[in-house]
Amino acid sequence: MQSIVSINNLSKIYDNNFQALKNINLDIRKNEIFALLGPNGAGKTTLISIICGIVNPTVGKVLVNEYDIIKDYRKTRSQIGLVPQELTLEQFEIVYNNVAYTRGLYGKAPNPDLIEKLLKDLSLWDKKDSKINELSGGMKRRVLIAKALSHEPSVLFLDEPSSGVDVELRQDMWKIIENLRDTGVTIILTTHYIEEAEAIADRVAVINNGEMIIVDDTENLIKSMGQKTLTIDLHEMINILPESLDQYDLEIMNNGLSINYRYDTQSKQTGITSLLQDMKESGLKLKDLKTEQSSLENIFVELVRENS
Repeated sequence: MQSIVSINNLSKIYDNNFQALKNINLDIRKNEIFALLGPNGAGKTTLISIICGIVNPTVGKVLVNEYDIIKDYRKTRSQIGLVPQELTLEQFEIVYNNVAYTRGLYGKAPNPDLIEKLLKDLSLWDKKDSKINELSGGMKRRVLIAKALSHEPSVLFLDEPSSGVDVELRQDMWKIIENLRDTGVTIILTTHYIEEAEAIADRVAVINNGEMIIVDDTENLIKSMGQKTLTIDLHEMINILPESLDQYDLEIMNNGLSINYRYDTQSKQTGITSLLQDMKESGLKLKDLKTEQSSLENIFVELVRENS
């Protein structure tokens, strides 16, 4: 699949000798939702700032639609929309004028039909004559997206798009992002809500200490790196495990009424059969069994821990 953003051997060292990025190589595909995950200070903001032309790289090359961000900066910036985490809006301007004015800043001719479509697609049309300071936090976030799309970019960066938005509105925001992808816009988002990446991202990258740890399809990542937890409910409470079960690294839960056993989903042998047999021989009486697949959040935490 064709790449729309191509990053090659990218590094950034600031004047205080802090290295924010270390030899980043990454290709982001056209028409995908790409989630960039990492703890605070991992390098996410620096990476996005370089692609958007806000910060200059120390070494390396970045192409947007095959245009170099340094040599062809006017062309690359015109193809990128950025929705910042902060709600930076003209509070006393009305919504329609706010969005239309941003289009003009990019040298684009007025296009009332486009602005109307954007506001309708983002469920803002009935608010077009409202002042920004009259809107809720979720509505302001939508106005930021409309402003970022007003000059018709092919790539949209969303920095913490669900920040400050309640759970119900967060899911509405996910639908908006998916709809934008369906119209041909490539979405690159950073998020602290791991479930957000798990719900809508086609691919996920994890960055830590300025280095790219892993890049993979979301589904593949969960499947290949995930673990399952087998929870075994007991008929009688226990305080300690029989010595014959020490090899299984079990965990007593639920005030002694349950045991957790974690196993690798990719392993040829999970060890469950022998565990259950050994439990039976040790005298433990089983009441119920249930399994749970580890989430992207579990994987993210483990990856960051291993690479810290």
